Parts: sequence; C-alpha cells; structure tokens
Amino acid sequence: MSKRRIEVGETYVSKSKNRVADASSTSASASASSVAAAAGTVAQILGGFVPSKQPPTTNALTGKTYSQRFQNLYKKRIALPVFEYQADFMRLLSQHQCIVLVGETGSGKTTQIPQWCVDFAVSKGRKGVSCTQPRRVAAMSVAQRVSEEMDVNLGEEVGYSIRFEDCSSAKTLLKYMTDGMLLREAMSDPMLEQYQVILLDEAHERTLATDILMGVLKEVIRQRNDLKLIVMSATLDAGKFQQYFDNAPLMNVPGRTHPVEIFYTPEPERDYLEAAIRTVIQIHMCEEIEGDILMFLTGQEEIEEACKRIKREIDNLGSEIGELKCIPLYSTLPPNLQQRIFEAAPPPNANGAIGRKVVVSTNIAETSLTIDGVVFVIDPGFAKQKVYNPRIRVESLLVSPISKASAQQRAGRAGRTRPGKCFRLYTEKAFKNEMQDNTYPEILRSNLGTVVLQLKKLGIDDLVHFDFMDPPAPETLMRALELLNYLAALDDDGNLTDLGAVMSEFPLDPQLAKMLIASCQHNCSNEILSITAMLSASRLRS
Repeated sequence: MSKRRIEVGETYVSKSKNRVADASSTSASASASSVAAAAGTVAQILGGFVPSKQPPTTNALTGKTYSQRFQNLYKKRIALPVFEYQADFMRLLSQHQCIVLVGETGSGKTTQIPQWCVDFAVSKGRKGVSCTQPRRVAAMSVAQRVSEEMDVNLGEEVGYSIRFEDCSSAKTLLKYMTDGMLLREAMSDPMLEQYQVILLDEAHERTLATDILMGVLKEVIRQRNDLKLIVMSATLDAGKFQQYFDNAPLMNVPGRTHPVEIFYTPEPERDYLEAAIRTVIQIHMCEEIEGDILMFLTGQEEIEEACKRIKREIDNLGSEIGELKCIPLYSTLPPNLQQRIFEAAPPPNANGAIGRKVVVSTNIAETSLTIDGVVFVIDPGFAKQKVYNPRIRVESLLVSPISKASAQQRAGRAGRTRPGKCFRLYTEKAFKNEMQDNTYPEILRSNLGTVVLQLKKLGIDDLVHFDFMDPPAPETLMRALELLNYLAALDDDGNLTDLGAVMSEFPLDPQLAKMLIASCQHNCSNEILSITAMLSASRLRS
C-alpha cells in the first residue's frame, strides 16, 4: 500500500488557529477576566445560568442532589472541545433566530448543545427542545447518554422518538428523534408550537426528511419569532447552509483530532470484502501498538458474513494471537447489542499479545456515533444508496462509491484519541479523480411520491416554488404528481383528497399505503399487511 500522511480535520484547526494562539498567549489575569465576562453574558441571557467547570450540586429539573455518576460525567463533559464555546453559543442563540454550526465528530456538539438549549428554553417558559438524527441508532444511544449526563430518567425529562417507539412523556424537555418523526409531528402541528428550539443534527447527510424539514422550518421561523433553529453539520459545506438560511451566523467548533496516516492500495481491489477481512487480520497480527479497529461495510448481510469469517480466521491462527472481539453495528440491531460497541477491548493474553475489538459497521459510525479507542480504520470506499429511475418508476438500493467528504469523515475516526491509521481499499488516483466531493442529496435520487404527499399534507400547494435547498428535477416531480393523481390521492386540480390525507399517515410508499387501505374492502387486510411489511423490510434493513 502507498501511504501519505495528512492531518485529518486540519481545516477545522486552521479556522481556529488564531483563537488558540491568542488564548495561549494571554496572561492568567486576562483569561480570568475573559471567563468572567463570558459568564456574565451567559448569566444575562439565561437569568443566572453561568457556565462553570465546577459541577453544580442540585439538579434544577428534578430538585434532587446530583449523583456521583453525574459528577464523574461532568468532568468528561468539560474536557470536550465544544465546552469552551458555551458562552459564544449562548450569545449567538440569544441574538439570532437561526445558527449554522460546524463541529467535527467527537467535539461533543450532539450531546452538549441540546442541553444548553434546554437551559435556554426553560428560561423562556419551559417549551421543549427537539434534536433530529438521520438514524434511529443515534437517536436512541444519544438520548440514553444525555439522560445520564443530565442525571434524569430516560423517557422523562429526556426522551427519544423513532418509528415504532416513543420513549417520551409530558415531562419531556429534550427529545431526540429521527428527522422523519419530526416531519410527522409537523403534519399534525405545522407551526411546531411545542418546541422552543429545534436542532437539525448531521444536516450534511442531506436525507430526504432533513431536506424537507429545512424547507418547512425556513418558513416556520418566519412566522414564529420565538422559535430558534440550529443546523449542525460535521463537514465544511456550511456556506451552502448559511446562504440557504439567509446568511445565518456560522460557528466553528474544532474537534480533538490527531494525525492520521492514510494508506491506499496500489491497484483496485476486485473483492473489497475479502480485502477488508484480510486487512483486519494483518492489523491484528502485525501492528505493535494497541488500539481497536473500525471497518466500514455496506449492509447487514455483509457485516454478519465478515464477522463470521474474521472469527473463523482468528480461531485458525491459534492461541499465540491475542483475542479479537468482533462486534457488528447496523440500524436494525437490537439496542442492547448496539451498546456492545462501547465495551472495552480484551486484555493481552498470557504471552503479551495485544487484545483488540473490531467494530464492523455501516456508515452509521461515520458521523452519528463516536467510538473511543479506535486507532485503525478500514474503508472499502462503498455505501448503499437509494437510486430512483422516474422513467421506469423503479427505486433500487445500490452499492455505490462514497464521496471524498465521507472518506475524510471515515479517516477521522482513527484520530479521535491518538494518532491513527486509515487503510483505504482503493487507489489514490480513484480518490482524487473518481469520487465526488460531497454525497449526492437523497432528494435528487429518490422517488418523490411520499415527499409530495407529505408536503400536500403540510398545506404546501405550490410545489414548483417550494424552497428546496437542491430542487429535484421537474420530470421527477411531475411523475410523482401523476402517480398520486392516478392513486386518487390528489384530485385533477392537484389538491389532497380525503384518501390522500389517510395515505399520508402511513410511513409507506403511496402504492403500498393505497393497497393497504383498499384491502379493507376486499377482506384481505391480514395478508396485505404481511406483504406490505415484507416489501418495506428491505428499506429498514439497509
């Protein structure tokens, strides 16, 4: 493999270089005065709330004394890169309705900023805070972590909402949810009156629901002066978000990154799965430094196959080799098994051979989750993407090359806690010349039938002039309108029918929703339910 040493995340560091240099050169007295001034600013904003490195003793939300677990977690929280930007963030939040925030994965933005927003919301009258995630795994795991950091019970002050599961209550102040669930809430409450602050996390992933939400929320904040919107991204395409949200202020939070060595293959790999498994074994046997391995694959089937083969290979090598714990990670894995990724690596064996864990994951681990201890990353350069052909009206889930931005994110996972290595199973020429700069937005490659139905349900009739960040092709939009008219979800004037309103309530493609509703007239609902579930399962398993 050829190799080239780069500083992953160097653009983030350079943006804050002057800040860091200034901070290091100031005297102790100047630092003290600046901290005091910042504290005073935030105190003014929040009616007495002051950021402090000393943990408080009483929980303002529950009235109880904080537990020892909270005190221990607080020490970890104040060490996060985002924590020193608390006063800056609170100042922006008080002065602006919309903020664009760029923060490297692992900076703490997903866990800390929503907590600060809760403090802000409580000071304004106890309306809620919503933080969207593109993936269910992230929504559940982050909600669990934040409930522990806030020393409250999950499902009470902090909860989550995903498809098929709502772990929240009337007491919930902070709700982590998938972007699709917030979109469904908007259908019944277009102004989203229950929220004081809405955070769109991982906005750089440009999922279908996130793109629709951005268009909807852009209009909502014009009509609701009290609503605050935070758009958070892990990549540096923030200028596009700024421009879309009328030149909203930009805040950069640098991550805690270390140098990462990048290795490329000299020739393209014919079988990336075989090459990835071979690389795991080589790292475990040959690398003399401790550290866990993160390997990216495209889906559940590949991941389970890889785990079986890795275990078989390690068993065949005998007891001279250190233990290698293989942990799968994908969206449909039960929550208790997802938590295994945070387990410690096995200890060295009797002869001193290093024990490691290898996490075999879909692109969930690219930005949504941070796994400490990872030093080696294996990137085959592929991910599954939905692609829709409007001419033949077929949507396919294809294994496609990732973008340069995704490749950088993957490499950055190796530099979280110490210098790391990233093994890219493709050539440097392919990276430079063949990969796109950014992932193609999902709205430009998806069936828009569901999108049009949702927008109609939200009361948006002029779809041609709806403010999409990246407007879809007119042909795709027209095909969707024709389909919905054919299914009687829209009348000939393009208005939503009663049937269409019912269809929009189902988290299904319009054809499946219509089929399910029609099954009641033909006394075959049980059979159609089974068929619909099977046809939808492939999307959930991806």
